[in-house]
Amino acid sequence: MSGTMPMSEPALPQLKRRNPGLAWVLMFVTLGIYGLIWYYNVNREIAEAFPHRKVSPMGAVLAITIGGLVIIPPFVSVYNTGERIRNAQRDSGLEPTCQPWVGLLLSLLLGLHVVYYQIQLNSVADEPARLAAA
Repeated sequence: MSGTMPMSEPALPQLKRRNPGLAWVLMFVTLGIYGLIWYYNVNREIAEAFPHRKVSPMGAVLAITIGGLVIIPPFVSVYNTGERIRNAQRDSGLEPTCQPWVGLLLSLLLGLHVVYYQIQLNSVADEPARLAAA
């Protein structure tokens, strides 16, 4: 027999489900360090799970840190991360519910964009499980 084994397509990396409230609390307990790690990981996971989307995780982190010296880049970066989450929802077959401007406004209120964006990301993280159960 000279049959070939069917090759399955490699699975794309999944977005990690996180507790939104815990992510927000950790951001304060670690004096912002966890917030930077969270921000990098979120952008990296989107880049890996949706390779057709151009995402620079380190660029996003630099924009909210060093870019703050110029004032505008952190706001653009937070808005763009919301757009990435919205596109990830759309690409996963979900109705896009993430509103980048809401995340931007919440970022001005004690960093609550972390909670909002993580809730939105969890909907994408849960999508493969929902498709498998159907």
